[in-house]
Amino acid sequence: MDWARHRRRKAAAKCHLRLDLQSFLPRFAIVDTAKIHDKKKAYVLCAGIKSGEIVVFDKAYVDFEFLFDLQERGVFWVTRAKDNMAFRVVKKRLKKRQANVLRDDEIVLKTLKSKTAYPQRLRMIRAEVSVNGKWVQMTFISNNLQWPAQSICDLYKSRWAIEVFFKQIKQTLQLADFMGTSANAVQWQIWSAMLLYVLLRFQAFIHGWNHSFTRLFTLIRGAVWSRINLHSLLRFYGTANGHFKLLCRPDQAYLPGFR
Repeated sequence: MDWARHRRRKAAAKCHLRLDLQSFLPRFAIVDTAKIHDKKKAYVLCAGIKSGEIVVFDKAYVDFEFLFDLQERGVFWVTRAKDNMAFRVVKKRLKKRQANVLRDDEIVLKTLKSKTAYPQRLRMIRAEVSVNGKWVQMTFISNNLQWPAQSICDLYKSRWAIEVFFKQIKQTLQLADFMGTSANAVQWQIWSAMLLYVLLRFQAFIHGWNHSFTRLFTLIRGAVWSRINLHSLLRFYGTANGHFKLLCRPDQAYLPGFR
């Protein structure tokens, strides 16, 4: 795929996605080559975020000019700190360890370029988190100085929902092998998968579906070409009420400091 040439022997396309954690629905997406750095797409990706909302993203999108733009717009953000971030601690908010939170500091950036891009204080939290059954240390940064440290850790933990979403797209909707290799073919297949996901979720909503997304897809795929009433099939499927929730909401966990 020459249009997506990334390295000498590698070509790749990337989907930048804004996922709404209140509904677990995609709200905005960009399909482009992987050669362009993530942070260059961050401005467009977060253009629709309103004041007072919270955006959580991976450290690949960390750009201090972009972060300060969110700060000026009144948007709260939570992300991971890069390993080479140069900073100076101006206030220690935590005297000793509390649960899995090791440090909670207010910092300012040290390098001239970074300090010019983001002249205000940042919140930096170092905590132990469980990854694949092992406890590892991670460092988070945020522009909110009022939330409890544990709430910021839990907010970043909710970012894993986007990995779950891509897993559903790639495995359930079989977006793993592409039928064409041109830019147009790859983009159309990705957008088709996105549209199909939204349509399936809409069917789940209007029929009160209480089972998993995978089961919904399998059932509709088997019945879509048959003379079966889809409304009755989805509404009265199964002998017992399901308990699977399609929603992935951060307020399902207890986050102190939020109204």
